Amino acid sequence: MLLPRILSALIGIPLIILAVWLGGPALLALCALVMLLSLAEIRRMFRRLNLNIPFGLMLAGAALLLGSVYLYRDAGLAGAIAIIFFIFLLWFIFFYPKFNLIDMSVGLLAVSYVGLFVYVYLLRTLPDGWIWIVFMLAGTWVSDTAAFFVGKYFGRRRLARALSPGKTIEGAVGGAAGSFLVAAAFLSIYPFLPPAPLLALGLLLGLAAQAGDLVESAFKRQVGVKDAGDLIPGHGGMLDRFDSMLFTAPLVYYYVQKLII
Repeated sequence: MLLPRILSALIGIPLIILAVWLGGPALLALCALVMLLSLAEIRRMFRRLNLNIPFGLMLAGAALLLGSVYLYRDAGLAGAIAIIFFIFLLWFIFFYPKFNLIDMSVGLLAVSYVGLFVYVYLLRTLPDGWIWIVFMLAGTWVSDTAAFFVGKYFGRRRLARALSPGKTIEGAVGGAAGSFLVAAAFLSIYPFLPPAPLLALGLLLGLAAQAGDLVESAFKRQVGVKDAGDLIPGHGGMLDRFDSMLFTAPLVYYYVQKLII
């Protein structure tokens, strides 16, 4: 199990770093790919509950979010969300009862949830955006890895038994400690960064990563699957790999924007 995880990381991480380095359309394309595959996984999962969510409708919502951040950055998000909401309502009206209230609600939830990945793109648009997106990626990956190994070897007390029996309090503490150490490392590399806010962000990032992982676990528990998919060897599906970033990217974006720069 560990070897496929390592091999997948050795292939995937350089591609992500390249897209992050290039920024612009390359990074936007990466976000679009992750969102497309994640929405496909969500649709497959919720079809197990006999929910009929048109894939094209969800893709249209994702495209609106991506287009809005590309053209207007975060200023376009409110308008895009309003348009998506009205599109789903109109679809509900014209295709009822084939498309019912529960389908609409879950579809909106799916687009809003996966749509949080646009903050990965937005991080790159901040001043010194390269630093902040690498900080988010490194903090998230180290937090996930530390939580996995600390939980595996030292975990005793369950964190959320009903949602994810394998998660432990010790693992969560290890994850937060891992992201804190990433923040400390960034201070040594970039001494111009404010120490106290950055270290606090490191701790918060580790907690947000755990929350993001638990939310996806709740989705999987609801539909009765172990993994969202099988696209990435050793990791499961796209959502299984990027679930934490759906929480850590918005956190880092707004924290840096409001409290650091």
